[in-house]
Amino acid sequence: MDPSSSLPLRTLILGGTTEATNIARALAHEPTIAATLSLAGRTAAPILPPIPHRIGGFGGIAGLVAYLRTTETAAIIDATHPFAAQISAHACQAAALTATPILRINRPAWRAEPGDQWTHVTTMTQAAEALGPTRRRVFLTIGQQDLAPFRAAPWHDYIIRSVDPPAAALCPPNATLITARGPFTVAAETALLQTHRIEIIVTKNAGAAATAAKLTAARTLGIPIIMIARPSLPPCPTVPDADGALDWLKRQVSTAR
Repeated sequence: MDPSSSLPLRTLILGGTTEATNIARALAHEPTIAATLSLAGRTAAPILPPIPHRIGGFGGIAGLVAYLRTTETAAIIDATHPFAAQISAHACQAAALTATPILRINRPAWRAEPGDQWTHVTTMTQAAEALGPTRRRVFLTIGQQDLAPFRAAPWHDYIIRSVDPPAAALCPPNATLITARGPFTVAAETALLQTHRIEIIVTKNAGAAATAAKLTAARTLGIPIIMIARPSLPPCPTVPDADGALDWLKRQVSTAR
């Protein structure tokens, strides 16, 4: 028997989502899997996992390939945000170049329900244009990296929510900042929308349960939503949740042994 077959499966988890955190917690005391959680470093105070972790980029595809080979990584879980298109693409290419099995968590997208008033767009620029020429009170829940296009529509009043305060240079004028980390309740989201007299919401179709309450609150209050579609990602085996990823990892362990 090959002695290496008894070693734990070295696994890289590309994280930044609730699913990644749940996987890390589940693997904290799993002797057959040696996982490392990688975080992009965009959040000043990330929730750190109970397993080894790293923070920061890899240096493109070549850097990720070098990391996989140096650490002898045997499996990759892409549990990044559905809009983190670049790292997902890099992960697929690096996995192919190193013959490393890869799995992506593709959480179900939000779908409009009766009473929803959604306008579908594919880019932030389209979202800013869809706000129209009339001054409106806009709730932006898109993350601090995508605020710049809304500077082209400075006549609106913006309420911006993000985990960390965005740089002032990125924000449109007439912006009120709210720093908060989900999950959020329907009651809290309803109160926020009413307190700030929100007339329209701009959000990404993240599909996350932790931030879905605003959709219910908007539906109840009759507030329209500009919904930004997910980017296209390279083909890759997928599961919808953390449990599916854990099952896949167990099969990888069985195959390796």
